[in-house]
Amino acid sequence: MRGGGLWQLGQSITRRLAQADKKVVGRRCFSSEGDLKKTALYDFHVANGGKMVPFAGWGMPIQYKDSIMDSTVNCRENGSLFDVAHMCGLSLKGKDCIPFLEKLVVGDIAGLAPGTGTLSVFTNEKGGAIDDTVITKVTDDHIYLVVNAGCRDKDLAHIEEHMKAFKSKGGDVSWHIHDERSLIALQGPLAAPVLQHLTKYDLSKFYFGEFCMTDVSGFPCYLTRTGYTGEDGFEISVPDEHAVDLTKQILEKSEGKIRLTGLGARDSLRLEAGLCLYGNDLEQHITPVEAGLTWAIGKRRRAEGNFLGAEIILKQIADGPKIRRAGFISSGPPARGHSEIQNEKGENIGEITSGGFSPCLKKNIAMGYVKSGNHKAGTKVSILVRGKPYEGVVTKMPFVPTKYFKPT
Repeated sequence: MRGGGLWQLGQSITRRLAQADKKVVGRRCFSSEGDLKKTALYDFHVANGGKMVPFAGWGMPIQYKDSIMDSTVNCRENGSLFDVAHMCGLSLKGKDCIPFLEKLVVGDIAGLAPGTGTLSVFTNEKGGAIDDTVITKVTDDHIYLVVNAGCRDKDLAHIEEHMKAFKSKGGDVSWHIHDERSLIALQGPLAAPVLQHLTKYDLSKFYFGEFCMTDVSGFPCYLTRTGYTGEDGFEISVPDEHAVDLTKQILEKSEGKIRLTGLGARDSLRLEAGLCLYGNDLEQHITPVEAGLTWAIGKRRRAEGNFLGAEIILKQIADGPKIRRAGFISSGPPARGHSEIQNEKGENIGEITSGGFSPCLKKNIAMGYVKSGNHKAGTKVSILVRGKPYEGVVTKMPFVPTKYFKPT
């Protein structure tokens, strides 16, 4: 990719993140730096060359001294450390916390073994996605979950509204929002060997989706083997006062191979991994079935159907949705959000929701929604960029194979 192309990649990612931010956050005013919240690592980012941008009401690094291209590739070859403390971690506790949560999400939370988690979706009465979330069953009476930064206010209001009604009927559930903790994501092939130097917990027996409370560098942490890149890795919740020290120790132990990485590369990595960005690929009018997340709706939940929007979602599972999320590889300039997708007859069949140049594959990739029947891999399409059609083909996702650490 030419030097100008590198600049275009950064600009396109900035636009894509800003577009998602505007959709999920709504009207906000960023008239000055003082309007933005700062994570515990904010000054550390600035001292290390982070280019800070507004995102979901926070000042966050979009990149550092490395280009977004180089940072993306380094994550897959070595590793990356992301500050994701803008996201909202919270705990639900009480003997009824699981039945309460299952009224709001599609996942089989009761069926999880203690210390394991799953991706799930908060739905509304029409079956649309309020937010996607990673939910962990710590114990039968303690749930830990993380929701998206841009959805924080509406998610918390939604949970609180339903909690009041649930408790008024005698339900035993309470919550705590972990604003006293930071969240960092350590991703890539060096994540586990580097982290193992800092904890006595045996990571060789700690698999994708699992959760534990353990000390890392002597700091009390919540450790989840998960991430948003398609690589093996961890999300580490650490008390704010220890966030900088833990970050420094991880970087030092990697001997420079794991690098601080910003939102730009994180977006490229998640797109290569075929993962949704809320506000672009997942919204309040998109159901989990349309988004290709039917697998997240447990068998028991399908049978019982006692979650918001269940009637619509279960009908889509039975009859098939009218639209489906699909991946694309295309020629010409990279497709952007809202780029029209046409079939070989020139008929409109959908639109792109996320797209860009893949730093690892060195080709254009995208995802979007098309009318059912046009979503099968190998289907030829045209994608309009600035009004001009370019050849594309429906492609299975993930675009880059995932490397989640699972039992053999």
